Amino acid sequence: MSRIAERLNAAKAAGRKILVTYVVCGDPSPEATLPTIKALVAAGADVIELGVPFSDPMAEGPVIQKGHERALVHGTSLKSTLEIVKELRQTDQQTPVVLMGYANPIERFGYASFARAAADAGVDGILTVDLPPEEVKDLKQELDAVGMDNIFLLAPTTRPERAKVIAAHASGFLYYVSLKGVTGAGHLDVDSVKAKLAEFGQLTHLPVCVGFGIKDAATAKAIAQLADGVVVGSVLVDKMGELQDQGPEKIAAAVGDIVGNIRQALDSL
Repeated sequence: MSRIAERLNAAKAAGRKILVTYVVCGDPSPEATLPTIKALVAAGADVIELGVPFSDPMAEGPVIQKGHERALVHGTSLKSTLEIVKELRQTDQQTPVVLMGYANPIERFGYASFARAAADAGVDGILTVDLPPEEVKDLKQELDAVGMDNIFLLAPTTRPERAKVIAAHASGFLYYVSLKGVTGAGHLDVDSVKAKLAEFGQLTHLPVCVGFGIKDAATAKAIAQLADGVVVGSVLVDKMGELQDQGPEKIAAAVGDIVGNIRQALDSL
């Protein structure tokens, strides 16, 4: 059983909502990433979603696009992202880490080489935004060989028959995009999320975490009442950009405070 499954099963048994937090590796500097991850874990994050910087992050809104740009200025790559995870594993063997990114860097790395390197570094799963289930067979074979979870997105426009296909290729959890648009968009429609989650709940046993539009403790709490957990990203990346000249310690403390408030709201359910 993967670290992701262990953590999510334990949360479910305890009646605890899952909190997934997203930051971009190398943003706003490589020195800030590890302290930030540790602060997120200390504040109550269950899963760390680590963005792999990419020059064309098509699913991201302006806030996270800027995070990718700041990271790329420092030359942060897929390989250096794996080095950060490896460094984290020297002191943290429990927290699940998911890499979120795009197919191009993985394809250039080579599926088999990537899977081995990621597993050796301590990565637990990947979410490849632009790799649909029809094209994931070869990568999934390599991920399965090293026991790594393959996480997929579901959208408001995903029909039940399509969701079944996606869920059949997925493991760990499913990430439901709560609205039509990019990361950081507004207009969160709780009733729409409720209807879609009820629909998807009939199709899979995997936990479903909801992201896009989760901005604070109030929105996290509202959505967590309907889902297994929430994904928080843009508000963290925005704060990191705001404090980019303040140094790693202040950045880590600030995002830790945001996540601590959200964790407290989830635990009040």
